[in-house]
Amino acid sequence: MSTAATDLDAPGTGSAAPAPALRPHAEQAFAEELAALAAADDRPRPARWKMSPWAVATYLLGGTLPDGTEITPKYIGPRRVIEVAVTTLATDRALLLLGVPGTAKTWVSEHLAAAVSGDSTLLVQGTAGTPEEAIRYGWNYAQLLTKGPSRDALVPSPVMRAMAEGGIARVEELTRIPADVQDTLITILSEKTLPVPELGEEVQAVRGFNLIATANDRDRGVNDLSSALRRRFNTVVLPLPGSVEDEVDIVSRRVEQLGRSLDLPRLPDGFEEIRRVVTVFRELRDGVTADGRTKVKSPSGTLSTAEAISVVTAGLALAAHFGDGVLRPSDVAAGIQGAVVRDPSADTQIWHEYLETVVRERDGWKDFYRACREVPAR
Repeated sequence: MSTAATDLDAPGTGSAAPAPALRPHAEQAFAEELAALAAADDRPRPARWKMSPWAVATYLLGGTLPDGTEITPKYIGPRRVIEVAVTTLATDRALLLLGVPGTAKTWVSEHLAAAVSGDSTLLVQGTAGTPEEAIRYGWNYAQLLTKGPSRDALVPSPVMRAMAEGGIARVEELTRIPADVQDTLITILSEKTLPVPELGEEVQAVRGFNLIATANDRDRGVNDLSSALRRRFNTVVLPLPGSVEDEVDIVSRRVEQLGRSLDLPRLPDGFEEIRRVVTVFRELRDGVTADGRTKVKSPSGTLSTAEAISVVTAGLALAAHFGDGVLRPSDVAAGIQGAVVRDPSADTQIWHEYLETVVRERDGWKDFYRACREVPAR
């Protein structure tokens, strides 16, 4: 046996032990909630759905079941947004989740797929280099050369698999995909069929199939959707969090989930710093302080909720490994500066002006001000 194989064995067992996933899929991480919802759900379910639209919305928005089971909210925002998204998936129209970076488009997409079909992994990641085969199908070239075109040589895409199984396919960053590749979806979404001319066959979508795509509305002009393709989608816009409290809640919940998988300190010890990070991001993003009295310049970055989650998670790691386990201003200062100052020539002055005119004069923020001033300039 090779040394590499031996290194994978569990001590004392002589067999490989499964390693815990760093980031389990939604259907794995929330399996107990999904099972409890399915068991309590007595409402009509669309074909091949694991639960009713009401239960899917409850899974996303949170609630308490009759047996007392608490369903944690996966999305904090307008209820109607989720209700429209879920209802769309129950029709023959595909769903396009649109929003600025950090509005939980991917997060919502994953959890919708997990709740509806129990599988969030039928995913196409959109990039400038995404080929047509990623949406349609490809070939096992060894078998193709040996036997010619055949079912055995065909490599189905995630979309083709979803069509055949009656599941939910996901396409991330649709507008990053070249326009001619995007249009591969037109026949799939309108005719619910995927021709395979090499075999003289087609794959017809079975009931339950649908598709969720996400797009960043700041990517306009990158690869805009054709009008023909856009008509095949029902577009749902995910807004930024409406209040500081909502955004703090989102960041706290997500960081707590990440922290558990990374063995980081519990969040209550750093709640004040989370609120401070969110406040800084919102004020710079909105161009005005929370009290509306002082206008500030906005930097070039997006300063999204997702970036706030990243800053706080990194700060917790610093506190855990190089501090006393309590999140403090010095743990988040460098992360905030890194998020704000994306373009040093333009953003450095904006950040320094904000520190001097807003942070320096704010009661209870002196430690934060000093920590930020001590971070080396980029």
